[in-house]
Amino acid sequence: MAAAARTSLLIIGGAEDKVGRSVVLRRFVRLAGGRRARVVVIPTASAFAEEAVAAYRDVFTRLGVGSVEAVDPGSRAAASDPDLVAQVDAATGVFMTGGNQLKLSQYVVGTPLGEAILRAHRRGAVVAGTSAGASIMSLFMISMGEEGVTPRQRASQLTAGLGLLPDVVVDQHFDQRARYGRLLSIVATSPNLLGLGIDEDTAAEVTDGWGLTVLGTGAVFVVDARGAVSDVPEARRDAPLLVSGAVVHSLPTGATFDLRTATLRTFVERYPDSMVKAEVQDEKDTSEATAALRAH
Repeated sequence: MAAAARTSLLIIGGAEDKVGRSVVLRRFVRLAGGRRARVVVIPTASAFAEEAVAAYRDVFTRLGVGSVEAVDPGSRAAASDPDLVAQVDAATGVFMTGGNQLKLSQYVVGTPLGEAILRAHRRGAVVAGTSAGASIMSLFMISMGEEGVTPRQRASQLTAGLGLLPDVVVDQHFDQRARYGRLLSIVATSPNLLGLGIDEDTAAEVTDGWGLTVLGTGAVFVVDARGAVSDVPEARRDAPLLVSGAVVHSLPTGATFDLRTATLRTFVERYPDSMVKAEVQDEKDTSEATAALRAH
């Protein structure tokens, strides 16, 4: 009996670097097979699908991918198209762009195309998504909600996702859009779910459904409310919620984490590109200032 394929998800917080070293997207290409990769881009969430496909085709081609195809059902009925399904079935990497995640839940979840994405994941193709494409990974996804630090009653709405990561709920643009409160309100309401908040230009690489590795310039927040006390059953609408005893893990690049036990596995200090660039610029500015002083 053949061994089960090793599975990979790359869950990206949005606004990933496309023009510099492209660390996150470079990792996707490597997981998809490098120069032998066959990538499909699903731009369905985007209001500018053609532009999104062109942008990702450019960056994936620059990173060495020889085959980049678009799969874009314009309706739920179109997601039954055998040609679109066949493209996903042949892919070694599936990439879902950002935009409106409700379009993904409407057009993809529960369709033959959605089933093809699940099959791709099970057979070992890497499935990646950024922004809206990240949210759709979970079984229950945050489809809308208020921003801010304080968790509030009914501050968010959950919608069916693909179920690639069943016991986790994902939020993206996490730090940049102050989404801590809405993620905490979700896990307070459903404490069986781990909350995963991912910053921009940052990814959570999940291997075999449980091993999480962080890469990129930001951090991944894991919120575990399984042991928390909350007033969710009694709180009135829009009221600030009591959430006491939740455990929060802030995981920068170099961290690995076990989603089964919600515990840190390893951490190796690394310096994200943004920090390295800042240090190089500081050194350049110091050198220029010193030269100017000597000139006088």
